[in-house]
Amino acid sequence: MTITTRKAGLSGLAILGAGALVLTGCAAAPEANPSDEPGASDFLACAVSDDGGFDDKSFNQLSLEGLQAAGVEEKHVESASEDDYEPNIDRLLDEGCNIIVTVGFKLSAATLLAAKANPDVEFATVDDALDGNSDGQPDYDNAKPILFNTAEAAFLAGYAAAATSKTGVVGTFGGIPIPPVTIFMDGFVDGVAYYNEQNGASVKAIGWDKASQNGSFTGGFAAGVEAKTAAQNLLDQGADVLLPVGGPIYQSAAEAIREKGGDIALIGVDADVYNTDPNVADLLLTSVMKGVDAGVRDTVKAASEGTFDNSPYVGTLENGGVGIAPFHDWESKVPADLAATLDDLKAKIIAGDIKVVSEATPK
Repeated sequence: MTITTRKAGLSGLAILGAGALVLTGCAAAPEANPSDEPGASDFLACAVSDDGGFDDKSFNQLSLEGLQAAGVEEKHVESASEDDYEPNIDRLLDEGCNIIVTVGFKLSAATLLAAKANPDVEFATVDDALDGNSDGQPDYDNAKPILFNTAEAAFLAGYAAAATSKTGVVGTFGGIPIPPVTIFMDGFVDGVAYYNEQNGASVKAIGWDKASQNGSFTGGFAAGVEAKTAAQNLLDQGADVLLPVGGPIYQSAAEAIREKGGDIALIGVDADVYNTDPNVADLLLTSVMKGVDAGVRDTVKAASEGTFDNSPYVGTLENGGVGIAPFHDWESKVPADLAATLDDLKAKIIAGDIKVVSEATPK
């Protein structure tokens, strides 16, 4: 893997024409979104998606929305495969980007190489600690992690799933067993266990074993046969609430739910999927949300204002960086006191009275 430095002749401030350059190669040209704010043309913020693409109705889409909400000129380039990550970062370096936001754990290695080779450019990565040497700190002063303690919010979703289930079985599966995925699954199964403890119940969570860190995964983040099969396997074991963790894989879970029939609920991740994807809105019990848009927006704004630093942004229940969505169409199907109970649990988690712990919890 090779990352080139920004070419000589490109200053720290991008000098932009009226339109974007047409880039050739594996990815489409970055799209520009000039701001009307004075001085915005003096700063160029850029982003690279992972192979889920910016239309994933999930964390890539939220990252782009955060970039575009920062009030500066932006360019973004979409990756069609993992082979695109390094070339896409190189292209944006050649464009003169002042900050490059890379979206997803899988871009970590390419981002760290680019940050090392280009100390005059600032970088941020969603869902990775940028700690290649495992010393507990980001490796470079110009590389900032944007992280989320989604176990806290997933705990609430697990409790809600257990309270709502009629079969006494709920399930979860993921795309790839990486920390930004397993942290959801850890919190979810712990929420189910807490429901059982508090209510003398025996709801079973399948698809993930927290103790062994083993479970059901599709091998990727694309909707398709693998994701649908994983969902069907859980449904065939009696699950009537599903939490698919991994961008668009929820779309295949929704297909499996509709084919199965009955009152089966879906839980979204990252965004409030009820709002981002009307095609599955009627199936959604809730969503485990990450404030990716706010994290990206604030990081880009800080960079544009000269106050960028590499200290990790960590979204929590306390700072509003994670949370769960309303029940929307499922409100009449859940216990009447569930929302109030979840508010109480949230307060206890924030106060430290309930400890939600995952191996993947951001440090």
